[in-house]
Amino acid sequence: MEKMTRRKFLQNGAAMTTASLLKPADSRAQVPARKAGERPNILIFMPDQQQGSTVLPDHPCLTPNVDRLAREGVMFTQAYCPAPHCCPSRTSFQTGLYPSEHGIFNNVDTDTAIHANPYPGLPYFSRMLRDSGYDLAYSGKWHVARDHFPQDYGWTNLNPSHEEMWSPVYVAGAMRRPRAWEMARQELKETGPRKPGDVLRPGWGNTQLYRSYAPKGPKGYEGTSDYEVVLRGMEGMHKLAEGDKPWCLMVSNSGGHDTYDAPRNFVDMYHPESIELPASFRDTLEDKPRIYQRMRYQYWWQMSDDEVRQSIAHYWAKLSMQDAMLGELLDALEKTGQAENTIVVYTSDHGDYAGAHGLWAKGVPSFQEGYNIPSVIRWPRGIANPGRRLDAFVSTTDYAPTFLDAAGIPTSRVQMSGHSLLPWLRDEQPSNWREAVFEQLNGVELYYTQRIVMTHDYKYVYNGFDYDELYDLRQDPHEMVNLAFPDVKQARARVEVGRGLENRRDVPWPPLSPELADVRSDLLKRMWKFAQEHKDQVFNPYITVAMSPLGPGVEL
Repeated sequence: MEKMTRRKFLQNGAAMTTASLLKPADSRAQVPARKAGERPNILIFMPDQQQGSTVLPDHPCLTPNVDRLAREGVMFTQAYCPAPHCCPSRTSFQTGLYPSEHGIFNNVDTDTAIHANPYPGLPYFSRMLRDSGYDLAYSGKWHVARDHFPQDYGWTNLNPSHEEMWSPVYVAGAMRRPRAWEMARQELKETGPRKPGDVLRPGWGNTQLYRSYAPKGPKGYEGTSDYEVVLRGMEGMHKLAEGDKPWCLMVSNSGGHDTYDAPRNFVDMYHPESIELPASFRDTLEDKPRIYQRMRYQYWWQMSDDEVRQSIAHYWAKLSMQDAMLGELLDALEKTGQAENTIVVYTSDHGDYAGAHGLWAKGVPSFQEGYNIPSVIRWPRGIANPGRRLDAFVSTTDYAPTFLDAAGIPTSRVQMSGHSLLPWLRDEQPSNWREAVFEQLNGVELYYTQRIVMTHDYKYVYNGFDYDELYDLRQDPHEMVNLAFPDVKQARARVEVGRGLENRRDVPWPPLSPELADVRSDLLKRMWKFAQEHKDQVFNPYITVAMSPLGPGVEL
């Protein structure tokens, strides 16, 4: 079957304190020397759960407004979130710090949260913009803290209630006792025989992974909660633009979040029978951690290939709907007359497997589809040679220092782990730019210790709960073959023929070829160096928990 690219589709129709993060001088941002009229406005649109590859030019997902942004700006194809969950990534976006530094590792709205709120005394780009003379407004999903909301961090909150975080499921405390048990008794009921797209979950309530609904107006999405978020954002933009200060507006809605429900006019843009299954879809996961296998075979194995294609079509339809809303935001910006000096950012908090490796949604599996996110920036006054696509490694932590740098706010007295992207926007090569990206996962309601280090050539995943993973990204870009998986059959054969493993006693387990052992050593040294620099004490030397093949001593 011919690959259906986007073009062909179009043709076919430990608590850190203030002292640890701020240098002794006053942390309050100083008003920059440049004139207020020269300082850019900032418009951020962050739909939830969008796989980074969906905005690439050769991808079948139709996103004409993101395409327009990319033509007029810069696209970073190798942008990654620090964790494949909303709360840690959104907190990193706001602070420029990694989870080990801001304290948010999992869902802040459940009793199992490691921390319900970020550590006190952290830097937030919003507060620093406000203190330097910016007006700010926020519409939609927050999910940064359980007990604090946008207005507590310098934003004017455009949400109807200070507790709204986008969905009733995430209203503060909604999933904490006793309501969780009430929901289990009253709402999580079986829904009868399995229907197409159904995932049977006895005792939990079945999940309908995708569905389409009749358009609610000429656009299709009128009356949806997502559009309400965007409408409030546009109203806020109009008020901000009427003022005499530079402004920052952030709009964030459900984006591509499962389940994949979309109006029929967007679903009809796609033809499921023409959709190719992901290149990794047939991965049996036999050489991957058992939890990966359990997720696939307990739930997603229930769906036929045709249902998978339908799910993909609905996911793309949902993203195309978000793209249409982006178009409305861009039109509203044009009407203000301020587009020329407004930084527009399109990104997401994390990705979605969307059928890769037979998986859906997001979670523990380390694959790039869960971590790679869109990153498109337009700034007519500040970008040189627009239309570029860059493969430099970009982190969610880079946005906060970028906004401050663009606003002329000195950050020399504030410790952020990210780096300003302005040199890339100016078509300059920054010195000492990162050669690897790092991710930190501690699980959500079920805890897992996982750390990832990735270069352009290799990716190593330290799983404290199961086998580690090592992928040669040059030969295996879809992460199908885990080079760190021990060949148990060969090990047993050596024992059976009497050779035993005595020659392996001084080699870190599992044994690798000399070349791969060197690769593993290099990546683990990078991991431990990063952990030391970012206060990630992801180890205890006690023998039953010190499970990394090489410990921090290889770096220290």
